[in-house]
Amino acid sequence: MIDAILVDDEENALKSLALKINRFYPNFNIINTFQNPTEAVAFINNNKPDILFLDVEMPVLSGFDILAEIENPDFEIIFVTAYNNYAIEAFRHCAIGYVLKPIDNDELNSAINSALKNIEQKNNLSKNNALLELLIEKSAIANKLIVPTNKGLSFIAFDKVMHIEGYDGYTRIHLTGNSEIISSYNIGKYEKMIDDNFFKCHKSHIINLQKITAFEKEGFIILEGEKRVPVSKTKRKEFIDLFS
Repeated sequence: MIDAILVDDEENALKSLALKINRFYPNFNIINTFQNPTEAVAFINNNKPDILFLDVEMPVLSGFDILAEIENPDFEIIFVTAYNNYAIEAFRHCAIGYVLKPIDNDELNSAINSALKNIEQKNNLSKNNALLELLIEKSAIANKLIVPTNKGLSFIAFDKVMHIEGYDGYTRIHLTGNSEIISSYNIGKYEKMIDDNFFKCHKSHIINLQKITAFEKEGFIILEGEKRVPVSKTKRKEFIDLFS
């Protein structure tokens, strides 16, 4: 079931929207409806829905005012408005769902289907993250680096990994044979997976110690294939002590 909350100061508009939702989406559970925006805020903060249908123009608090007072609004929102004004451009720009009053059935269905797709993607992401965290706990034992891809997961043997590089919240994994994989996970995820054969020589760089061919006193580690990786000043002594 999909839990929904409806907020609109107009009673007729509220009833009409509820009828349409019940008619087209029997798997929706409308847990509450509100004409009073203040009461809506208190309820939503204690009873997070999957989807919130929110009127834009209301007295006392507008739809945007309500949104600003909701703690962690991580649910889908479909705005309902009688005005094709500046807000519509904002909704389009941010890919936020909206429908215009009077509500057209096709527009409502389109907005709801987009919201349901987003909910499904969030659920899938949550499951994938849970699986990944479990696998991370076991990865060092298995001597594998686990890399999520758009097809699933790649399991890469540690001895194939030359260098792990973080940049802009992503991670570039340099492999033997001059190949690489880009991951949307940050370098911190991979720091949890590695074993003692790896060394974090810089906040953005983790190297495979088995692939080192030289160390330059200017502060660079040379890996197989003449790959140069910087060593931060705070890590140089620790790195040198590994070989003393």
